[in-house]
Amino acid sequence: MSTPSGFDELIHPSTRLSVVALLAATEWADFPFIRDSLSLSDSALSKQLHTLEEAAYLEIRKEGGGRKRRTKVRLTARGRTAFEGHVAALRAIVEGAGPAATRPASQHHAEAGR
Repeated sequence: MSTPSGFDELIHPSTRLSVVALLAATEWADFPFIRDSLSLSDSALSKQLHTLEEAAYLEIRKEGGGRKRRTKVRLTARGRTAFEGHVAALRAIVEGAGPAATRPASQHHAEAGR
């Protein structure tokens, strides 16, 4: 089976996919909200955000200064399009498993012996 159109290797790792999925549901998200929602360390989240920002999938905005400094993150139009394409590709993969995936295991074994 070939990889469906839209499958995005950059988004696919579970941590990045979780970040992008979380951001797809909102306009802007604060760094602590993302970190806590996904149970990530500051450094792990920063690394993933940096990778996605380099691909122009995210916009990162820093506001304020000193102790009141806040980091906000959002998906760019490119990031949203990539996420939607990746989700569609994953659905195609799952649906490509076909009706055999929905039959009882006993039927699978019986058909395999034919």
